[in-house]
Amino acid sequence: MATIAIENYLKALYSLSQKDEAVSLTDISKELDVSAPTVNNMVKKLQEKGWVDYKKYKPITLTQAGGLMAASVIRKHRLTEMFLVKIMGFGWEEVHDIAEQIEHIKSEGFFDRMDELLGFPKTDPHGSPIPDKNGQIAAQHYKTLDQIHPNKKVTIVALKNSSFGLLDFLNKKKIKLGDTVQIISIEPFDKSCSILLDDSIRMTMTQQVCSCLMVVE
Repeated sequence: MATIAIENYLKALYSLSQKDEAVSLTDISKELDVSAPTVNNMVKKLQEKGWVDYKKYKPITLTQAGGLMAASVIRKHRLTEMFLVKIMGFGWEEVHDIAEQIEHIKSEGFFDRMDELLGFPKTDPHGSPIPDKNGQIAAQHYKTLDQIHPNKKVTIVALKNSSFGLLDFLNKKKIKLGDTVQIISIEPFDKSCSILLDDSIRMTMTQQVCSCLMVVE
């Protein structure tokens, strides 16, 4: 049975592999804020259990078994976040740390019931896809707002990251998933955007924020 530490390593490796195919010991060390020797020792343990493939100086990859276990933890985390928001009324900026604790509960029935109560959601409160019980994740073909040409109306459907800073900013601006956005103009100097939110509210957002908002036309 996987320990909490092992599940955290598998989850980190899974998340990193979604961003970059070549995941190194250093990448995991930075992601989990632990020393390189500690990561090296854990990766060797994961390899012994058949959850990762690793050769010295080569990228670390999840095996099929390791990927399924990582996806299971991510499924539990994202279902929990959705439950906390939709059923318990937490803000989307409040749920990450709570879900980090609950995701390690071993009972599959617990999360199956949670899934059922929520109506089998496909995404979490931040728009990230929830893996199914087979570890499959639906592909998302979204663009970021900074990739959209002016005067084209789009809908915010997900966030590129769910950091507290970004969520707090969006709360203050009263921006949420499902809002429509239209870029009015782009400042040549710093690429900041003047936008129209829900056809009524005009504001300026930095290129950094625009690059975190995933949209569909």
